[in-house]
Amino acid sequence: MRRILGLTLVALFLMSGLATLAQAREGPVMVIEVRGIINPLTAQYLDRALRLARQRTARLMVLLLDTPGGLDSATRDMVQALLESHIPTVVYVAPRGARATSAGLFITLAADVAAMAPATHIGAAHPVPLGQDISEVMDEKATSDAAALVRSVATTRGRNAEWAERAVRENLSVTADEALEQNVIDLIAEDLDDLLLQLDGREVSTSSGPVVLRTEGAPVERRPMNVVERFMHIISDPNIAYLLLASGSLLLIAELADPGLSLPGIASVVCFILAFMALGSLPVNWAGVVLLGVAVIFFVVGLLTDTEAIVTVAGLVPFVLGSLILFSPFTVSPPAAPDLRVNLWLIGVMAAVILTFSLVVLRAILAATRLPPKSGAQRLVGRRGVARTDLSPGGQVRVELEDWSAVAIGDSIQAGEPVQVVGISGVRLQVTKVDPESSAK
Repeated sequence: MRRILGLTLVALFLMSGLATLAQAREGPVMVIEVRGIINPLTAQYLDRALRLARQRTARLMVLLLDTPGGLDSATRDMVQALLESHIPTVVYVAPRGARATSAGLFITLAADVAAMAPATHIGAAHPVPLGQDISEVMDEKATSDAAALVRSVATTRGRNAEWAERAVRENLSVTADEALEQNVIDLIAEDLDDLLLQLDGREVSTSSGPVVLRTEGAPVERRPMNVVERFMHIISDPNIAYLLLASGSLLLIAELADPGLSLPGIASVVCFILAFMALGSLPVNWAGVVLLGVAVIFFVVGLLTDTEAIVTVAGLVPFVLGSLILFSPFTVSPPAAPDLRVNLWLIGVMAAVILTFSLVVLRAILAATRLPPKSGAQRLVGRRGVARTDLSPGGQVRVELEDWSAVAIGDSIQAGEPVQVVGISGVRLQVTKVDPESSAK
């Protein structure tokens, strides 16, 4: 009975596995796409797609890749996700003209199948120091760490580990044809249809064991980034993040020129929030952020004093320096990181805009706010009139041929005595008695 029961359980287990395999073969081919810098958003996107692929019992997941590199932590997360995936994975460097450099090399090598389109290239993963010269010891440490990672990934997938290590140590890059010839990738495909056709019948080794791909004529299900992921990925571009930071500073200056949390103040807060969200996905040199803050202080001091030209122009020095080193941390760049920097033309344009806005537009706004009001009761402050009734303290006065309710400040005032408006209290004027001789003058 025990043997019968054991055989029954084994049979049920095998039938369940066969049913799952059959279901997987009927699942869709899921396609996702990563363009641009590798950051935490792309790592989360890949993780979400892999979980969804497993829920959908997808027979394969294809990652279309075109990247110059990205953050080391995000790259390692993506490599780990691909190595541990139960769903067969393909990284396809496409379309023509695309690249998989720095982080892209690590991610491509980590897939079950590495493919490239014609006229694409891969490699260039040597760590580059950003912002300063570093010692040979530090450079060797970073290089050795990167080389060990790429060698282990290539070895795990049965690819050319020697070339992968050279791509890190010697910063090598190769075309798609050269990569195929040197066993860096598995195949070259003209497009997605050609890729699926070539993959049909190929056996790959996933973390769950070997799987034979059945992709010819398979339904294709594209899963792009959702709206939030796409938006965050866009603002994580160094130029966009810098533009948000500079725009927030400009709007802050506009708000300080006319305080009151008006539209510029609200817009400034929004820009700063988005900018710091974007900076969280980029290698930031916080000294650059501090310099930009110092520049804003210079601009505000120049705006609110009589030295606006000198101080504002002086503020351009920390502004430009902060802009130049904003994405140049004083450390060795990780092997997955691209050479990130703000476009020099954008820095020049923003410096010119802030200078013009501070010296011309905001100065005109500030001057207008200091002019005496030309309507309403406020325009009467400083003007003289005569008491129509006794003010002890309340009564009426006539100022500029208009009768107003008024309240005497200090001594009481008799009807017919000259008065001067010194303030406004609600809808009543605040007045003081004027010496008759001074009034006559």
